[in-house]
Amino acid sequence: MTKGIFVHRTDSIYDDSPAERYQFPRQYLTRVSACIGDWIIYYEPSKIRDTRGYFAVAKVAHVVPDPTAKDMYAALIEPGTYLDFPNPVPFNGPLGLVERGVLNEEGKISGRAQSAVRPLSIEDFNRIIDLGLAEDDSFLPRIDQAGDTMLREDRAPFQFEVERDRVANLGSRLVRDRLFRRRVVEAYDARCAVTGLKLINGGGRAEVEAAHIRPVERGGPDIVTNGIALSGTVHWMFDRGLIGLGDDLEILVSRQANDPESIRSLINKTGFAIPPLRPLDRPHPAFLAWHREHCFKQ
Repeated sequence: MTKGIFVHRTDSIYDDSPAERYQFPRQYLTRVSACIGDWIIYYEPSKIRDTRGYFAVAKVAHVVPDPTAKDMYAALIEPGTYLDFPNPVPFNGPLGLVERGVLNEEGKISGRAQSAVRPLSIEDFNRIIDLGLAEDDSFLPRIDQAGDTMLREDRAPFQFEVERDRVANLGSRLVRDRLFRRRVVEAYDARCAVTGLKLINGGGRAEVEAAHIRPVERGGPDIVTNGIALSGTVHWMFDRGLIGLGDDLEILVSRQANDPESIRSLINKTGFAIPPLRPLDRPHPAFLAWHREHCFKQ
């Protein structure tokens, strides 16, 4: 097993769904197969407008031939392992190059950086994870006396201990819920998508909650397009099927609600959920359809 980088473009010609599958040609079969049972990091090239850089992590479960395309294969992602980074990590940002395995012996970027699938060292994996999932300033650069920046590396020197710490966090439900909330709340600018209210408490914390459209316990991934920012009462109603959303984000009120007029009084005047700031973060129709079919009370 080995960790890897999977390059994914939002305008990809491949049949990718990062939380579920990654399509690739035969030439990458050996490299992708080496990642089975291990974690990979998704990367969006710097040439893409508004690139997210290293933007998510997931675990490869299987590799299978793609029955729909000749000489194509699909890496199937282990359910429940995909996780968006709340902090997208640039290829070459303020901290310098984070994926140092693409450097050649002269310290320059080599042709390896152009590969759509490439192996990733434990050190580079940990560095990207630390930056992508950081919740405070624990992983910001420190300045030495010469004025150079370096990454904070306070872990024990044993690689298996270093790796275990990161992987344990990736599987922690508590950690994943916290990171999912941060990602969704930021996507909606801390505003409830249904009421339009943006409430911040005295401590500067947004009162809005991050709702999974398709719940985790029913196969829903921790991906921003499976989330929506809702106030507490609206979240409760959404989870219990008293309200739902159309593919166009029209807010639907259940005919089984005992007080539908009061529910409608909470809805913003447009009658449609307020979309996230970035179109790519918009709720995916597949998750909205699942909620209407399995949760929403018609």
